[in-house]
Amino acid sequence: MIIAANPGQPLLTPYRMGDLDLVNRVVMAPLTRCRATNPDFLPTELHAEYYAQRASAGLIITEGIWVSRDAVGWRDVPGLFTDEQVRSWSAVTDAVHQRGGIIFAQLWHAGSISHPDFFGGVAPLAPSGINPDMRVPTPTGSKPTTTPRAMTKRDIANTIDDFATAAANAIRAGFEGVQLQAGYSYLISQFLNPATNDRTDAYGGSIANRARILFDILDAVGSHVDIGRVGVKAGPAWAESGQFHSTDDTLASAEHVADRMDDYPISHWMLMGAMADLTATPLNELGGDGMFSHFRSRFSGTLIVNVDMTQARGNHLIASGTADLVAFGQDFISNPDLPRRLAAGTPLTTPDHTTYYTPGPHGYTDYLSQDPHTSQSLPTK
Repeated sequence: MIIAANPGQPLLTPYRMGDLDLVNRVVMAPLTRCRATNPDFLPTELHAEYYAQRASAGLIITEGIWVSRDAVGWRDVPGLFTDEQVRSWSAVTDAVHQRGGIIFAQLWHAGSISHPDFFGGVAPLAPSGINPDMRVPTPTGSKPTTTPRAMTKRDIANTIDDFATAAANAIRAGFEGVQLQAGYSYLISQFLNPATNDRTDAYGGSIANRARILFDILDAVGSHVDIGRVGVKAGPAWAESGQFHSTDDTLASAEHVADRMDDYPISHWMLMGAMADLTATPLNELGGDGMFSHFRSRFSGTLIVNVDMTQARGNHLIASGTADLVAFGQDFISNPDLPRRLAAGTPLTTPDHTTYYTPGPHGYTDYLSQDPHTSQSLPTK
């Protein structure tokens, strides 16, 4: 479904992202939903229906997808490292394309935000043997993290290759592009964070060294797929919990990453806004829209902004030139036809938080789409 451009709403105007024409600037943000309830990390027909329902987004970015078996850190999340997974994702991208949508795969490695339960009792891999002091949703419930295994240089090289292979697999599966998960508290961010990285080799110590793995991954992925179809999710926004608390280094590290990314002709940068109260941290100036205005001057490519977005805020950020695209998360869970609702001024349905991570279609594919010609709600199938 194509939503007609609305000059009064910048969110609903077309956008050229690299060589892709997006019908609007409304992005479906990556959302882990725990529906891959099978031992082979496969997306299912339910995934195909879910993403196809939301194909009116200018761009869909999938839930995080494991780049390897070693990357796993959440229960019931799909992968992109076997041929069977590639075939299963092909059915998803076909369904989205039949509805006129564009979809990128987010490539994910949990690092230390994982648990030995995923690996037969063996500790997960991470930059250093430092417990991140977080919690992990395992197959048998939420559990505290443990001390991980410090990655060897061979482990790092293998992980870089895993990202590159997963990117190539994504293109084989019909995705238009990929996004690297380099934010929040996962593997790449663990390398950036000196509290979780005490390495003394080329991947530890200075900011440039701690950021090295991200750009090694970008280079490797770019050798397998068009770098213009590769985006990055990164930034200084953490949950301010466990080993992830903002320091003076946090902003400097994020600025280094932004400046380096600007040298690459990547598809986009997804920049997360504050996910916790930053007023008592060194990032106190980056609350609200301060995060986006601060980094807009450091990155000349397509900037996607996310976290606590509303229709009014998104339109303002685009109109002011602070952002190019706006990503909505929870609103897309319960409003599969979100761009149409924004265009019509239709009230948004509130999502049921209790079904975010439950198996099956309830709270996943059974939200309703609004018929633009009547006041009735119609199933999205």
